[in-house]
Amino acid sequence: MKRSERLVNITKYLLARPHVLTSLPYFAENYGAAKSSISEDLGILKRTLAADEDGILETVAGAAGGVRYIPFMGEDKARAYVKRLVNEVQQPDRILPGGFLYLSDVLGSPYHLQQIGKLISTHYAYSNVDYVMTIETKGIALAQAVSRYLNVPFVTVRHRSRVTEGATLSVNYVASASDHVEKMELANRMLQENSNVLIVDDFIKGGGTLSGMEQLVKEFHCETVGKCILCEAYYPHQQQVSDYLALVSISQIDQQNKTIHAQPGNFLEQTDFNKFEK
Repeated sequence: MKRSERLVNITKYLLARPHVLTSLPYFAENYGAAKSSISEDLGILKRTLAADEDGILETVAGAAGGVRYIPFMGEDKARAYVKRLVNEVQQPDRILPGGFLYLSDVLGSPYHLQQIGKLISTHYAYSNVDYVMTIETKGIALAQAVSRYLNVPFVTVRHRSRVTEGATLSVNYVASASDHVEKMELANRMLQENSNVLIVDDFIKGGGTLSGMEQLVKEFHCETVGKCILCEAYYPHQQQVSDYLALVSISQIDQQNKTIHAQPGNFLEQTDFNKFEK
């Protein structure tokens, strides 16, 4: 196999298995090449990813070591994408009765899900996440996109139990939109005890749903390692949660004049993009 062909194959293999450690002997045996040649190939790939700020090829030394691909978005690309996302969110035809926003096109777009999934996973690339959690229904595609890049399972919290999921554990929470007490639940077998959970959702106003999911994580004797939201909206009352990241922050939705005022959220400023080796 020519080096160019081998490089393509190795790249495809690693990109399909983010965060998975693969030994150099595996590549050497698979491609019938010397370890020194494989090391040179991986060096080329590592430099290319770093130059494009499109991912990190991490080398682990030792007998049990190897290489793994860490999906990681560079700061320039991240800021450019969030700017585009803000512009799309501000389109006046997104305003729905009641001051809600139409975001289903964003959450159904392969392009946006790919970008959002990689961007969120960039912040949590080294956070030892075991599960990604969301609540039905809008957040499901978002959680799946993030779990794809972190290469961990995602779990869906439901408002009502499903007979196909067996026994469930439930918590009550105060829904911010209605100030009513509601219930959410998760199948008992979905989370392993002492796991680290990343909570993601599409939209936050008062934070009731986010607070409920955090409480559910505690009931499973697990730890919440992060909370990340696609869009946050200004809420005149006290929010139930504050320590979360948001890609887009909406300060005003004017139904009468059909205008939306949005800007980048706190995600970019709280993310360390300096992981690339120059």
